[in-house]
Amino acid sequence: MLAVAIVAAGWIVWQRLHGGPSLRYVTSAVSVGSVTQVVSTTGTVNPELTIIVGSYVSGVIEDVYCDYNTQVKTGMVCAKIDPRPFQTAVDQAKANLAIAEAQLLKDEASLTYAKAAHDRYAALVKTGAVSADAFENAKSAFEQARAQVTYDKASIEQRQAALDAAQVNLDYTDITSPVDGTVVSRNITIGQTVAASFQTPTLFLIASDLTRMQVDTNVSEGDIGGIQLNDKALFSVDAFPNRTFEGTVTQIRQSPQTVQNVVTYDVVVSIPNTDLALKPGMTASVRIIIDQRTDVLRVPSQALRYAPPTAARPDPKHPRIWILRDNQPVAVEIVPGLNDDDFVEVRSGDVKPGDQVAVADQPTTAAVRPPRL
Repeated sequence: MLAVAIVAAGWIVWQRLHGGPSLRYVTSAVSVGSVTQVVSTTGTVNPELTIIVGSYVSGVIEDVYCDYNTQVKTGMVCAKIDPRPFQTAVDQAKANLAIAEAQLLKDEASLTYAKAAHDRYAALVKTGAVSADAFENAKSAFEQARAQVTYDKASIEQRQAALDAAQVNLDYTDITSPVDGTVVSRNITIGQTVAASFQTPTLFLIASDLTRMQVDTNVSEGDIGGIQLNDKALFSVDAFPNRTFEGTVTQIRQSPQTVQNVVTYDVVVSIPNTDLALKPGMTASVRIIIDQRTDVLRVPSQALRYAPPTAARPDPKHPRIWILRDNQPVAVEIVPGLNDDDFVEVRSGDVKPGDQVAVADQPTTAAVRPPRL
């Protein structure tokens, strides 16, 4: 029994000295390249300018001349509302105007007669041929005739205004395009009744220029401070997963949007779309570049978070990395620069390209069988 105990104790000591666990370091080479800090978000592709075409008057759609993707010019008629009720109003207004003009002619003739009578009585009253009362009656008739002519002229202006208003309503039965562009939405059909009493209905959406698009993105309040106008932005859409589109930040809107206590801001990225690959409504995955360094010494970000098991934990106030020299990790303090979560810029430190920096370790244990007793 004593011999068995001695052999077992010797095996345990030998295993601790020769068969204990060792470390294998996972390394990555120090390199020279770019460090790019980005803000990632999502957005929707939209035309830069979308015109809502509505109706000023109510009525039944008589005809539709524009459909989806129709190329329209300024003033082109896209739809027509039944004009008959409005044409009737115009005809009535014209008739009322004609009546007022005829009344004016009649009253002007009366004014001419009243003026002649007034002048005649004015001469006769001086000679005593007529009484003063007869002269006053002639004078009153003259003034009344003159006032009536003034009233008729005002009435004509009123009837003319009513005719102009009726003509405007008649003209509005032609739904026209206010700009050159492409119809991206049509919300009416022939025979549909359009009611414009309380709110102007949307009949068409016209994109003025589909070769210029924008991405409306929602950036969180934590990231909005780093974004500036003219920042470069890269994005992709599901329709072209292997293609990267490039744009520029053209607007940072000051109006916040709060959804479930999350505050975001609308950042507009403008992009050219000369080949018309981008369609309105596409979902874009956007990366806005807020800072970038090129041709700088860099190490993986994970290297600053790693420390060997026997070393102290990483201290953010004294950043350091562990470089393998003679297969042993050596601590090297550095001054970090820009961090893009993948790489960290090394501004200074005893580091050169090609150095192997430790980013992790893996324990390895030699497989040792106990002696057979």
